[in-house]
Amino acid sequence: MSRTWAELLGDPEDGEREVLGVEIEVTPAGKSTRKLSLLSGGEKSLVALAFVFAVFLARPCPFYILDEVEAALDDANIDRFLQLIRRFSDRAQFVIVTHQKRTMDAADVLYGVTMGGDGVTKVVSRRLPREVEDGAGDDAAAGGPPALEAA
Repeated sequence: MSRTWAELLGDPEDGEREVLGVEIEVTPAGKSTRKLSLLSGGEKSLVALAFVFAVFLARPCPFYILDEVEAALDDANIDRFLQLIRRFSDRAQFVIVTHQKRTMDAADVLYGVTMGGDGVTKVVSRRLPREVEDGAGDDAAAGGPPALEAA
């Protein structure tokens, strides 16, 4: 990275090297504009998720792998995150690595790794039953890809 900075911006002097980088400022709802580094862990997670979904809307991919992205979120924000995942699950598949029970409860398929008494690990998967609402879930019944997976 420092080589790239030197090529683009010239070689900084030692005192300037400490201040190089990208500074992100955000305006959380109902709050003043602040630097990302001054936000709480949950707020940083929300900013990162907002960025990921903004990119998703601009240039969607067929699948996304999200690793512990909701770990710092409280229950209300986990619910918001899961609503976003459900809303966009018809356009992409989301593989989410998580330890959050609420996220696992929302998954269509769970994958896990377990170790038996002989010390050999194996992958275990379970498709979770879903209640079908009027007209909802037709894609899953038709054999379409699962909308949300937790690994």
